[in-house]
Amino acid sequence: MTTAPGQETPVARPGLRHPLDPDPARSTKARAVFALGLIAALTGVLLGGVVPATVALLLSRQARREAYASGGFLTGAAWLMRGERLAWAGLGLAALAVVIAVVVGVVRMTDAPFTQDFAPNVN
Repeated sequence: MTTAPGQETPVARPGLRHPLDPDPARSTKARAVFALGLIAALTGVLLGGVVPATVALLLSRQARREAYASGGFLTGAAWLMRGERLAWAGLGLAALAVVIAVVVGVVRMTDAPFTQDFAPNVN
């Protein structure tokens, strides 16, 4: 911190930190978002990825708010972005699995006979 000419108040120079400022730390929620997004992407086809993806997206929203409020002392934006992408991929895979299941079900229904197959009467 230096004082500007003719002023008594200190002026912060860019790039220098105050000694009492906390060290930047990686957000633990960013790690959790990435882990949940990875789980969602890996299990998305089995429809098990919907829950971790939803939790990851909600948690990423909280983590972004905390990082903004921290004034730059919480890092991990790259981990958040990767986790969000993986979570959306997991949701996309789950939606694709539902669409494929519906198409397969409709195709199988078309192969089924529409009349009732009863044994012929002997009368």
